Amino acid sequence: MTVGRDKLTGHLSPSNVVSLSHVTLRYDDLTALDDITLSVAEGERVCVLGANGSGKSTLASVICGLLAPDEGEVSLVGQQVFGPNGVDFAAYQRARRDLGLVFQNPDDQIVTSIVEEDIAFGPENLCLSSEEIGRRVDRELRRVALTDYARRDPSRLSGGQKQRVAIAGALAMEPRVLVLDEPGALLDVRGRRGIMRVMGQLHEQGTTIVHITHFMDEALAADRVVVLDHGRITLEGAPGEVFSHGDELAKLGLQMPFAARLATELRNRGLDVPWTCDERTLSASLAVAKPSNTGTSQFEASPTKQSDLALQVDNVSYTYHDEDMHKALKSISFGVTRGTSVAIVGQTGSGKSTLVRLLCALEAPDQGRIVVDGVDTHARRDRRKLHGKVGYVMQHPERQLFAETVLKDVAYGPTNLGLPHAEIQKRCAHALEVVGLTGKEDASPFQLSGGQQRLCAIAGVLAMRPHILVLDEPTAGLDPRGRRQLEHILEGIHESGVTTIRVTHSMDDAAKAQQVIVLSQAHILMQGTAQEVFSPANKQALHDAGLGLPEPLSFALSVGLETDPLTMNALVDSLIDLCAGEVS
Repeated sequence: MTVGRDKLTGHLSPSNVVSLSHVTLRYDDLTALDDITLSVAEGERVCVLGANGSGKSTLASVICGLLAPDEGEVSLVGQQVFGPNGVDFAAYQRARRDLGLVFQNPDDQIVTSIVEEDIAFGPENLCLSSEEIGRRVDRELRRVALTDYARRDPSRLSGGQKQRVAIAGALAMEPRVLVLDEPGALLDVRGRRGIMRVMGQLHEQGTTIVHITHFMDEALAADRVVVLDHGRITLEGAPGEVFSHGDELAKLGLQMPFAARLATELRNRGLDVPWTCDERTLSASLAVAKPSNTGTSQFEASPTKQSDLALQVDNVSYTYHDEDMHKALKSISFGVTRGTSVAIVGQTGSGKSTLVRLLCALEAPDQGRIVVDGVDTHARRDRRKLHGKVGYVMQHPERQLFAETVLKDVAYGPTNLGLPHAEIQKRCAHALEVVGLTGKEDASPFQLSGGQQRLCAIAGVLAMRPHILVLDEPTAGLDPRGRRQLEHILEGIHESGVTTIRVTHSMDDAAKAQQVIVLSQAHILMQGTAQEVFSPANKQALHDAGLGLPEPLSFALSVGLETDPLTMNALVDSLIDLCAGEVS
């Protein structure tokens, strides 16, 4: 595809719908975009990668006409909106009719209290007829599978469902240029597949797409990949070309797609395989005979020791008393032994966030019984006994921040426990050391990067020394380096004896847990060890529930391995053993 720009001068070309020439944008003393020259051709699909704080969201806002730069030239859908004479407000107004943006956080985009009205908000501002607005709203509700939620209050939906509302609202405007800023961060496996499918369809229909993501494999579908670092473009080209720079990407805190990482590990172990970022190509080069034994399905809970339980959930149900009396949980039962790491997975809207709120004793179930750390959560006065014993890290933990300094924020929880000053200081110092924020005590939490804000919020929970730590999608929106850092922190917390319970949409993260609970349509579909739940025999049931298998296991099945590896290391070991057996 012809990109349609002069790479030397950055001058505008008639085929470009987005053209930025030497664009610089500053927030006070921070340079968010630094001399960016970038053009996007009509109908092109561009993927933007970069670590947290690299300038991706700022670039998205400039492309969508929500931010004007301090320097440079910007042309959007044929309108020069910023140039030597500064901002052209009339040009911006004309351009915005053809520009769509899906924000990273749907709460920043949803403006009404009814789903279908929120989707209609954009088309109404385009002054379309009521018939056309209705047609578009119905179409987009079907496209994002929210028809049954049309009259719901978006604020009562799960994070992933809110994200689908935001995506539907953007699509209803039928933009020529659609910018999606981490659209899959809060979505389950099925949701991410659906968004990728929608983007593919829109691309085929001629819509120009700029896709910002931390999921490296999603970038393989793009025509072109652009990598940002500290507001500058450091790599640009076709996906295969960009992902051939593995060492440089690693230095930027990014990673290769799954197949490329696997190929690298195999080559490092002496196996002569082609370097590739395409899973199909690598699978074909390693294809072996199909296994004869696919294992047995595991739908029943593994035996749980009744002694020394961190928590027990018995026949719990919960209903939201909204317009349609939405039942979020139905007859849930399970137990967790102290010191266990637990992963809760399920499709968006399956009841995961509701369950963790009940486990944290923020609310009581409508029926059934929950005992946490020996305390029955039915009575409010008893739930207060769990203050400090159960730590809760919300889906967007950075929104828990409020104090003037990092230290004051982290100290808030232990201070409310009535601890002596010396003990508070000791706990805060240890918590900040655990999350790697030592030296940031006097900084404002609002001046930290997004990843550091999340770590600060987690430090505030850790300073209370909880017996049980509950985390709702703790790595959502983090770049690969941030995810690795947080995973290392959580492993250390678990090794110290804390019971950890996390909601995740990542099957690879869930595979590392000792106990996995799968929710589907408000009830438990299956539970057990990671090896039991992620059995090949459960592949179809997990797929039907909007989920999938961990990537190493999916790859192993595609090449016919008779082992069921759940981690990259286990997969590499199996492939090495297989090849060694063939040689002998």
